[in-house]
Amino acid sequence: MGSFISEINGVNISWSKSGEGKPLLFLHGWGSSSASFLPVLNRLQPLRTCFLPDLPGFGNSGKPKHPWTVSDYADATEIFIQKQLPDGRFDLLVHSFGARIAIKLLTRPDLASRIDKVIFTGAAGLVPKRSLSYYFKKYTAKLLKLPFLILPASLRDRGLNHLRKSSVWKSLGSSDYQKLGGVMRQTFVNVVTEHLDEELPKISHEILLLWGSDDTATPLEQAKRMEAGLKNCALVTIADAGHYAFIDKPAQFAAIAIAYLEPE
Repeated sequence: MGSFISEINGVNISWSKSGEGKPLLFLHGWGSSSASFLPVLNRLQPLRTCFLPDLPGFGNSGKPKHPWTVSDYADATEIFIQKQLPDGRFDLLVHSFGARIAIKLLTRPDLASRIDKVIFTGAAGLVPKRSLSYYFKKYTAKLLKLPFLILPASLRDRGLNHLRKSSVWKSLGSSDYQKLGGVMRQTFVNVVTEHLDEELPKISHEILLLWGSDDTATPLEQAKRMEAGLKNCALVTIADAGHYAFIDKPAQFAAIAIAYLEPE
């Protein structure tokens, strides 16, 4: 496996390449890295030349200079494709956050014309079903912020910064949000508050939805909604696997992926 660094949109992106055959681009999930695909990589690289970038802010790649949106990640990924996969068609295998990026790419006509087979696993991007505890935390946070919003700007900013450091405020945020700081915290907010449900009908590609039956991060209910929203897809579930089905059941995941990718 060869490892490389490419500068894209002001960020040093670490990526690797291995295998032989038609290109297969992997896009990993939020808070993860391309290394998460290692359990299935050895099984897929005899069939495909595998390209595995660490998305900006993760793995060995640098962080963006300012908060990014999903479109910013899609722009950087498109430049990566132009640089490293400049010719011909290629396939996609994307997980969780990587599917948000892929949805954007698949709605860009010039690039979409080069994308062939697509596998989504544990794909994020749809409006999630919210629990009562979510709404309780959301509106509690709004109430806590309310008194500060009537203050002059300088006092308001100081007060809100103090609030955000309090244990009460921290208890209201998600675990992913609490782990982040600086540019990646606002990037996370930008990403999770953009929902892509209305983009699905614009995609005509054949897509395999390969899901863990016990996925709690992107539940099977979301997979079924994604299946209903896409024009040309099939949903296959892997029993006793969670959000990282390719780690929980690597042999079964790879066998299904190969059966889908192999026919030409």
